[in-house]
Amino acid sequence: MEDIAGFLGFHPPFDAVDGDELARIAAVTETEVSPRGQAIFPQGAGPVEHVWVVRSGSVEVIHDGRVLDLLGPGELFGHASMISGLPTGFEARAAEDTVCYRIPADVIRPLLTHPDVLRFVARSIVARAVPAAPADQVRVRVATLIRTPPLLCQDDEPIREAARRMTDQGASAVLVPLADSFGIVTDRDLRSRVIAADLSPDAPVSAIMTSPAYTVTADRLSGDVLLDMLERNVHHIPVLSPAGRVLGVVDDGDLVAADGRKPLLLRRAIALADSPAELAAAVAGLDPAIIALHDARATAEQLTAVRSVVLDALTRRLVELAVRDAGPPPVPFTWFALGSLARREAVPSSDVDSALAWEGAGNGQDAEAAGYLGPVTRAVDEGLRACGMSPDAHGASAANPIFARSLASWHRAARSLTDDPTQDKALILVSVLADSRPVWRSGGPIGGTGIGGTGIGGLWETRPYPDQAGLLRMLARFALSFRPPTGFLRDFVVEHSGERRGQLDLKHGGLIPIVDLARWAGMAAGLASTSTLERLRAAEAAGTMESAEAQTLAEAFGFISSLRLDHQVEQLRQGEAPDDFIAPKTLNPLARSYLREAFRAVASVQANLSAELSLGVRWG
Repeated sequence: MEDIAGFLGFHPPFDAVDGDELARIAAVTETEVSPRGQAIFPQGAGPVEHVWVVRSGSVEVIHDGRVLDLLGPGELFGHASMISGLPTGFEARAAEDTVCYRIPADVIRPLLTHPDVLRFVARSIVARAVPAAPADQVRVRVATLIRTPPLLCQDDEPIREAARRMTDQGASAVLVPLADSFGIVTDRDLRSRVIAADLSPDAPVSAIMTSPAYTVTADRLSGDVLLDMLERNVHHIPVLSPAGRVLGVVDDGDLVAADGRKPLLLRRAIALADSPAELAAAVAGLDPAIIALHDARATAEQLTAVRSVVLDALTRRLVELAVRDAGPPPVPFTWFALGSLARREAVPSSDVDSALAWEGAGNGQDAEAAGYLGPVTRAVDEGLRACGMSPDAHGASAANPIFARSLASWHRAARSLTDDPTQDKALILVSVLADSRPVWRSGGPIGGTGIGGTGIGGLWETRPYPDQAGLLRMLARFALSFRPPTGFLRDFVVEHSGERRGQLDLKHGGLIPIVDLARWAGMAAGLASTSTLERLRAAEAAGTMESAEAQTLAEAFGFISSLRLDHQVEQLRQGEAPDDFIAPKTLNPLARSYLREAFRAVASVQANLSAELSLGVRWG
């Protein structure tokens, strides 16, 4: 008993309870052991008469077959159903062999009078619905969760008729228009105020309606609305337009179920997958998540970061499964993301570029490492394809021996660039080295001073080059390799033949020139492997690029990226394979004007850089 009280006392909300109360709770608390995969309670059960606290192991929160959350030691669950008196909105399942403390509801309910306990319960329910992770998710506007138009009736309509219409339309609430507000009757009202109270079904709905109903506007965030429900002890809330027109009704199930589209939950589902088939099922939610976030007006920077985070999680789990099957590696190694994924700028059309590096060289270690890692990299590539993701079509993949080598070999390749910047495929090599980011490391977390903790540039050598000016000149020349399709700055240059006739390549014509300019300016500022926008910000701060130029490029990058994502999200919505080609004539005049100005801005920065190169400015 003392052990139970001591454990509970270290975790909220029990840390706000005095010793005597903790002892009383511990005296009636039961220990429940659940093997991996066993349901602690199913979805739709109850309402439950206990709450549970995880003592050891972990518990999956599952809604309609999708993992919403993973709870660890000290976390509380079951309290939402206990408080609301409704069936459970999710299944609780042991993710591994798990021990929970089960506490009777009649012991917990009195604690809700304690302000700290009530505050914790409210926040925990909202946090589970809307996890606070700005970098990889966007909170949902409540209007996007409305599933059906509102069901309306007059206040004198018989309860029997209103109930019949609710059943026919699958609605859980009916609204009653009033002079300056609405009344509401829910399925819960039918049970508690009609059946339980033995009221005649021929009575008018006004006899059981709640008025005025609490309403919210369409732009409210789902997490805030869920908190409103808890504070007001309601389960349905009408949603109004800015003009006061009722758009529909959301219930607590809508708000909780909305979480199934969140990228954080995708990451958790990926982390729990135990096979490539399970991973494919989890990752199937990625494109719907991108569409939902786009509809919620997430920025291009947020959307690409979200996709990159999920692809990182997928790659990491595929490597873990491959290593599990292959056995312990003979040498430590690190898996790297390359290209747009390394910059966290992946879009639906992006390939998954990768490389790996292992520690040690010579004495047969390289041959042994290559023999072990060959099957591992092939298994990861096959897993990516099974999940609908494409390894790089041009061979920038860890499964290609050119991209799988010792760390010392990668560093030699980097140093060779300054010795001979004209070498074959130098442009590819410098972009691989500069745009690399460690994703997974055997034997420990990413970071530190060893492999994967190389500091500024992933695979890039950390110490200064003997000829730093020569390296920057090479990067500057590479930044002039792709030019915007402006055609004498009068109109767009489009494809004139083939299946892309009349279309514009947004990636090669608009984004790659900015990416290359940012790589040069960012590395001149001492910042290697990071996003394009971060490179531009660093270059502006360090003075390696004029402030006006850096801001102009950042604005152009944002606009072209948004245009590209608008195009690809619409293709996803139509079930088409996403690509980078748009027909300029399909854009409205304002968008055409903005795009032309963005291309001109990039061309202007390139012209200035070209002039500096020819005059030897900055490089001495």
